[in-house]
Amino acid sequence: MADTDGHAALAGDASPVGAAGLASEGNIAPERGAATADGTASAGGTVPSPGLRMSLEAILLVADEPVPEHVLAEVTRQPAPVVATALRDLAASYTAERRGFDLREVAGGWRLYTRDECAEVVERFVGDGQEIRLTQAALETLAVVAYRQPVSRGRISAVRGVNCDGVIRTLVLRGLVEEAGTDGETGATLFRTTGYFLERLGLARLSDLPELTQFLPDRLDEELDPAHDAAR
Repeated sequence: MADTDGHAALAGDASPVGAAGLASEGNIAPERGAATADGTASAGGTVPSPGLRMSLEAILLVADEPVPEHVLAEVTRQPAPVVATALRDLAASYTAERRGFDLREVAGGWRLYTRDECAEVVERFVGDGQEIRLTQAALETLAVVAYRQPVSRGRISAVRGVNCDGVIRTLVLRGLVEEAGTDGETGATLFRTTGYFLERLGLARLSDLPELTQFLPDRLDEELDPAHDAAR
């Protein structure tokens, strides 16, 4: 079974549970000022804390590669043994609840994956997705890749102003975008459009793409101009 870079990974189906929910399983007590089960702040603080379980789920949901336990411990500011226990408890709870995804320890880290039993329906969705209209977010991201390629995830997100990891994975799954090596300075993965992209648009080459000046605001038109980076 593939993740979203080749595995059909989770795109946003998790249901985070706060510190109170984790404490009820006997794993960790709510922190001072943490949110209670009803979502309100507990005594001693005015700003609710997401708690360890919710924090781990949020991090793993946006991760595009396995995240090592020590990184999760540093980010959540919790002892590594506590984080390790919480991760294993999360994985067990997803299995017990028969969720459509599971949490696996692979390649030295942890990552969310769609469950094996769901492979057929996920493959059908991905295959049928070729005929589904792209969302506005996907179209905007595809435009950035097409006019700025090869381009990194970070650069795409900077142009659009939002995290684009999930959208990029969708475009890769649909065969419109592919990896194009790494950036020599940052080591970031670069992306470009595919031959299938040109086929779907009825173009012979990238130079046949239309000019965007008349359709875009000045700022975005400047961001999509390759000469803009060269001038920096």
